[in-house]
Amino acid sequence: MVLSKKRARHVIEEIIALFPDAKPSLDFTNHFELLVAVMLSAQTTDAAVNKATPGLFAAFPTPQAMSVATESEIASYISRLGLYRNKAKFLKKCAQQLLDDFDGQVPQTREELESLAGVGRKTANVVMSVGFGIPAFAVDTHVERICKHHDIVKKSATPLEVEKRVMDVLPPEKWLSAHQAMIYFGRAICHPKNPECDHYPQLYDFSSL
Repeated sequence: MVLSKKRARHVIEEIIALFPDAKPSLDFTNHFELLVAVMLSAQTTDAAVNKATPGLFAAFPTPQAMSVATESEIASYISRLGLYRNKAKFLKKCAQQLLDDFDGQVPQTREELESLAGVGRKTANVVMSVGFGIPAFAVDTHVERICKHHDIVKKSATPLEVEKRVMDVLPPEKWLSAHQAMIYFGRAICHPKNPECDHYPQLYDFSSL
């Protein structure tokens, strides 16, 4: 049974209240570094990405530098990450596309971001919201699991359906804080196995609605 819009909003806002200062856990100093870090984070922990990126960014600080590197050179810096060979291929091609199509700058629209090699909807949404402050809601494994566990969406919902539901439930100014708080909530409380959400009864207190 999927929660009503009011109850779904209550659950998400209570999660935000648990982690009001949640910030992106990937390390970056500019839009290019953010794009690269998010691309690398697929099927890998942010902590692992943060160990790999200092050396990667020092060696290839710009799209120009990365575009002229070989795939094996790029791969040598990220070899401890999952799917690193594919990611190295995507990074090189993406860097060249940034130079060819966007004057070496990271674009701001979803359509343009998704035109880049290795960039899907989730990565585009993170870059838009975190990098440019453009309202967007990214769905990762934590967000999808939490929304299904707490009946914000049906159990069979696709990531796109999760995204649309949360965007319908919350006002745009809360999308980014909801995404960040859900990641922390997923790591600390709503685990894939043995979730501890029952320790937080405020999530289920709908008496004031």
